[in-house]
Parts: sequence; structure tokens; C-alpha cells
Amino acid sequence: MKVALFIPCFVDTFSPEVGIATIELLERLGCSVDYPLDQTCCGQPMGNSGCEQDAAATETLFVKNFTGYDYIVSPSGSCVHHVRTHLTAIEQTPAVTAVRANTYELVEFIHDILKVGAFPWAEFPHKVGLHNSCGTLRGLHTAKMSEINEPFFSKPLALLKKVNGIEFVTPERPDECCGFGGTFCISEEPISAKMGIDKVRDHSRAGAEYIVSADPSCLMHQKGCAERLQLGMKFIHIAQILNGART
Repeated sequence: MKVALFIPCFVDTFSPEVGIATIELLERLGCSVDYPLDQTCCGQPMGNSGCEQDAAATETLFVKNFTGYDYIVSPSGSCVHHVRTHLTAIEQTPAVTAVRANTYELVEFIHDILKVGAFPWAEFPHKVGLHNSCGTLRGLHTAKMSEINEPFFSKPLALLKKVNGIEFVTPERPDECCGFGGTFCISEEPISAKMGIDKVRDHSRAGAEYIVSADPSCLMHQKGCAERLQLGMKFIHIAQILNGART
């Protein structure tokens, strides 16, 4: 299985440990992983800002970098959602269509494609609150949305339950947006900050020691809010837990 690793800009800049955990985890699970060195942004910030056509050169480079792989895997649900749903500033050639269809968020790739049944090396003896980002929840549909009447399922929860020692706590409003929202957190900073404060306080009241998510952008936003409030919570990407992180 030929897998390409797509690392978003903010992971490369602010959370390189998430990228390292992702490639280590994929290799543990038997994948042959390449990292195209010329990769840059997928174009999501321009799309979020209503400047879709300005992303054409970025999208062209993205397709050039990731053509020819069986799968493109990323530890960021929002970026994967953009590639799969909104990579439309360029002509939809067969190569573009293939790249879009073959791009997966890490959790859905492990759950749906690899169908991993165990992580024997993983142990995380902490109380954890799970945050499903809007992109993964409503864009990629990796878990049941609370506003939709459908049977319960959660791909990230199903994977985390295979980790020894982990204990889950649930906030009152588990599906509420944390307020990051890409460029929304810049254009609507006060609203974004208030939403983030509400989110981390909800997790804190539930007793979470850690907040875990498949979207590092949401983790970055919530971590900043929690540190300002001095809540003492920690934040960790699901790749790090599945790869065997203890703290």
C-alpha cells in the first residue's frame, strides 16, 4: 500500500510532533509512507475567506505532489474536508478527481481502510474528553451528530477504546463548535474566543485531564483558551495516543 503523508501548514509550524506521530503510527501499522517534499498549503484558508479562485496555483501543486499514490493521509480533518469537497478552483481532470477521492483523514483511514483491531503498544491512563471538529463530524461524518436522529457511532471513540487505561468523560455539549473555524478566528476574534472559552470550561466541568481530537487546529485554539483561564488541562492529538504516548 503506497501512502503519501499530507502535513498541513499549521501542523508543520506549530505541532510537528503530530506529524511525527502520524508517520510513526502508519509505519507501525504496515504502511509504506512517502512525504512529498514540495507540498505546501491545500488552499483551505483562501477557500474559507471566499477567495476560492485564488487557490488555483496551490491546488495545482497539491495535485502534482500527491498524484500516483493509493492513499493520501493527513492528521487534519478540516484540510481533508477541503480537499475532498472544495478543491474546485482547477479543472476537474481524472488526476484531480483521483487525488480528491483518495485523500483520507487519519482516523477514517485507520478505521475504514486499515480496519485496525488493536493497538497493543498504546496505554493512556488519563481522563479524556473527545473533541470532534466540525470538519470531521459534519464534513467527513466520522461520528454521529447529536442533532441528527441516527444510530450512535464514533470512529475516533472506537479506536481510542482499544487503548489500555483510557477513561472517557463527556461534556454537556459534545458537538458544539470550539470557535476556531479557520479564518473565522481572525475575522471574528471575540466570538471565536468566547466559543473556545465555553468549550474548554465544559470539558473542565466534566473532569477532563486531556482533550483529544483528530484536528490539531481545534486543539491549538482550545489550548490557548485553557491556558488563559489557567484550567490546567492538556491537549493531545489522537495520533499521539494511538502511537503510544503516555503523557
